[in-house]
Amino acid sequence: MTRLGAQVQGGATRFAVRAPRAEQVWLCLFDDTGAETRREMHREGEVWTLECPGDLSGALYGYRAQGTWAPEDGLWFDPAKLLVDPYAVELDRRFVQDPALARSGEDTAHLVPRARVPVPYDPMVVEPALLRPGGLVYEINVRAFTMCHPKVPEAMRGTVAALAHPAVLAHLRKLGVGAVELMPIVAWIDERHLPPLGLVNAWGYNPVAMMALDPGLCPGGVAELRATVATLREHGIGVVLDLVFNHSGESDREGGVLSLRGLDNAAYAHAGDGSLINDTGCGNTLDFANPAVRALTCAALRHFVEQAGVDGFRFDLAPVLARGPGFAADAPIFAEIAADPVLADRILIAEPWDIGPGGYQLGQFPENWLEWNDRFRDDVRRFWKGEAGVGELATRLAGSSDVFGESSPQRPCRSVNFLAAHDGFTLADTVSYAQRHNAANGENNRDGHGENHSWNHGAEGPSADPAIQAARRRDLKAMLATLFASTGTIMLTAGDEFGRSQRGNNNAYCQDNPIGWVDWSTRDLDLEDHVARLSSLRREAQALLAALPQETRWLAGSDQPMTVADWEDPARAALHLVRAQAPGGRALHLTLDRDAREVSFAWKDA
Repeated sequence: MTRLGAQVQGGATRFAVRAPRAEQVWLCLFDDTGAETRREMHREGEVWTLECPGDLSGALYGYRAQGTWAPEDGLWFDPAKLLVDPYAVELDRRFVQDPALARSGEDTAHLVPRARVPVPYDPMVVEPALLRPGGLVYEINVRAFTMCHPKVPEAMRGTVAALAHPAVLAHLRKLGVGAVELMPIVAWIDERHLPPLGLVNAWGYNPVAMMALDPGLCPGGVAELRATVATLREHGIGVVLDLVFNHSGESDREGGVLSLRGLDNAAYAHAGDGSLINDTGCGNTLDFANPAVRALTCAALRHFVEQAGVDGFRFDLAPVLARGPGFAADAPIFAEIAADPVLADRILIAEPWDIGPGGYQLGQFPENWLEWNDRFRDDVRRFWKGEAGVGELATRLAGSSDVFGESSPQRPCRSVNFLAAHDGFTLADTVSYAQRHNAANGENNRDGHGENHSWNHGAEGPSADPAIQAARRRDLKAMLATLFASTGTIMLTAGDEFGRSQRGNNNAYCQDNPIGWVDWSTRDLDLEDHVARLSSLRREAQALLAALPQETRWLAGSDQPMTVADWEDPARAALHLVRAQAPGGRALHLTLDRDAREVSFAWKDA
């Protein structure tokens, strides 16, 4: 099989790009002045290749493709469009949105980033993943996390390198973080509607080049990522990359021609009438029934493991990976990842839903995959809000066996439990706002989740009332304790440990400003210390559970086990459990009580 992309080998540089329905493809080389030189490539089946003499490491390049322009038939060939290599690993600039990207016959070389021929490298010695099931994942928006950090040098703020700063490392270690999960750091483009509103995509879930790091977030390229990963690992912290393989920033039929669309539009899923399938809400969906799409995905994953040594990946809208077009639990991509010697032992985390038919697939991914568990988020919020009973809470605490089956030391729980994520209210906003406040997004407050299971304690937003402040703090501490006491891997979104707010915006994807940035100046250090204590207790408890026989006792009071009536009592607001009790009384005890009235429990030693 022809290796795609640009490679320097044996004193020459070889370029290869897949464009099976193109009539002609040109390699476009750019010099330091921006002048372009075009060279015809040669067809080898579905792939176009060209070997240039000499080592062109660092040279800037792109492609142009000739063929039919018939978007209604899924053909977007236009030699006026400069196209980014789908296998590019480095770009010279960020993507910019412009109407010219979608207009036939209008040259876009001045708009589109050029790929850079990579310097030959020897793959790293890949170390075992540091994160294990049951650990703490810390979700980070790289730019937002450090933009306001007072101890990070200004020139470093907002970059991947900032995560290796001693002040950041100290914070992560204080929390006992097992791995940071970095929201997308590959090159993306703003959605078309954002520039007219004066907004930008601040989250990165709109990629064009699947393995090229965004030059704004990672100006040092893969070397910067590699160095940051190495430093984090020295401190016992792994790195998980949040990657988007479900769609691309080329969007719907009105979107730009930037890469795959102009080379091999069959990479996108189409209905019988030729229209683009939109199972993502972003205008297009990558077609994982297509072997070329799966090959690109696996190549990107291997690149980040071999080049940077990352622990694993979180897959956005992961059911798309298994669509062909319907979801299949035995989809080819799962077997291909499992059979890959570089990828087989990596941590794999699914966001197990998309908006397509049958899009909610929680619990349906392979046995070695972890899955975001939104039922944990919703049921825990509902319990502390007063809307859910102890039965639902106990099920989520115990690892959601109704979804994932029973767990054991040989079969660790696959649930990733979380209270809040990048998408939705922050944890502090969950107890401070009853409604979303997304007017700043320019969509008349229509975007974002409408039902958040949130509550405001009698005042919408900030309050100077000491009673309201105290009630919010109690609920925050209670929910965080519930998270850290739960069975499964747990995830905390950066800033939730010290009360970060987004002013009630529950869809801050376009807020690259103080709304979306983590404000370190207003840290609630008491809450932060509470989280650090919970994390320490969790690690101690995990060690104890590993050493003692597995046993769980749910008590209604006075050492009385819960009855069916107790579990189904909607008025019951308290629950006590004893785990792994051993002779001599060594055990774990947890009491959860949302009632303001005093409650007492008694138990006997085993």
